[in-house]
Amino acid sequence: MNEAYRKHYEASLELGHDRCFAVSHGYQSPCDENGEQCPLRSCLSSKRNERVVHIHHGPDGVEYVDVELRPLLDERGAIEGFVELIAPITHASARAGGSFVGRSAAFTEMLELIQRGARSEVPILLLGESGTGKELAARAIHDASPRSKGAFVPVECSGLGEALFESELFGHARGSFTGAHARKRGLVEAATGGTLFLDEIGDVPPALQVKLLRVLESGMYRPVGDIEARSADFRLVCATHRDLDSMVRDGSFRRDLYFRINTFPIAMPPLRERREDIPLLCDTLLAGSAKRLSKEAMSLLQQHDFPGNIRELRNIVERAVLLTDGVIIEARHLPAYLGGARTSAPAPNGPGNGWPWGEELLPLEEVERRYLKWVHETHPSDRKTLAERLGVSERTLYRKLRQALEPGDQH
Repeated sequence: MNEAYRKHYEASLELGHDRCFAVSHGYQSPCDENGEQCPLRSCLSSKRNERVVHIHHGPDGVEYVDVELRPLLDERGAIEGFVELIAPITHASARAGGSFVGRSAAFTEMLELIQRGARSEVPILLLGESGTGKELAARAIHDASPRSKGAFVPVECSGLGEALFESELFGHARGSFTGAHARKRGLVEAATGGTLFLDEIGDVPPALQVKLLRVLESGMYRPVGDIEARSADFRLVCATHRDLDSMVRDGSFRRDLYFRINTFPIAMPPLRERREDIPLLCDTLLAGSAKRLSKEAMSLLQQHDFPGNIRELRNIVERAVLLTDGVIIEARHLPAYLGGARTSAPAPNGPGNGWPWGEELLPLEEVERRYLKWVHETHPSDRKTLAERLGVSERTLYRKLRQALEPGDQH
């Protein structure tokens, strides 16, 4: 322990006696004996720089920090000292109240990859189910990067048709098509000096994949209807819930584009793999409200698998707040499908309870298609309300309905 530690942690420490793991973590033993990597021991072994993400107990509470340890070697290569750099991570939070929140091992491992990838210029590919927070992760990458002062430009690929996609991405010249009365700046140009985030990259039409690849490889693009090429200057982050490996094998996604965007993949853990984060996430969602979850209600939430992930949790909590007159949210305020035996009971319109397709076993994709068609026909509410009830984003619902419905069914 040194003077820098004493100043940062505002503690009465005995220099040369108190240990870092006791002050910054509250541990009685070193980090690597408590499920974390100890950068000091790693550095002693490798004699190289070592870097980890830790949760420290600072004067303002728990916080994520980026810890880098650098060995000082003498002329014989022996370690004679260390330089330790500790930088707070401001784009993720280990306590309630932030937008990108978690303390589980799965979340911390993901955050460490974000920290490592953010400082470079290589393309990053975020892989994960809908509702796992891929856009929040992309923004965290941007905020931790050297381009943080530039623009963060998200592009929802699944909501753009082939003609519109090219115009939105690259812009267009005046008079390039009917209605183009003025030059329009594209999103590639808007991302100059910043980060371009292509969400649901797996939905980019094959004809446009080659044009996107050309931009990534040459750094040049041409607005629609323009004869002059322009230079692009952005950092690329992509995201998808699709299995791009399978799409490459069946030819629906270009192999060369896949290798170009998949330089540094990061898997987004689903909520069922970070159940210990659910209380923290609930506290975050309830921030600003006097309401709190009962132990029974919290237990039910932690037992649920959350196919809609954090988005589903948000919808459940917001609904429960509206149903609760008092301060405590009880189990009865949660959706029926979360409760004990009710979880395993047949769902409404499920097998044995009005399931419209008999006892036939169907592929999951076909079940989803038929279910979405049934929802579309029997629940004629607006898309936003319907998306909230299904625990998905409005744009995800739009994409799934477009895939599930026949052209004549869409109205």
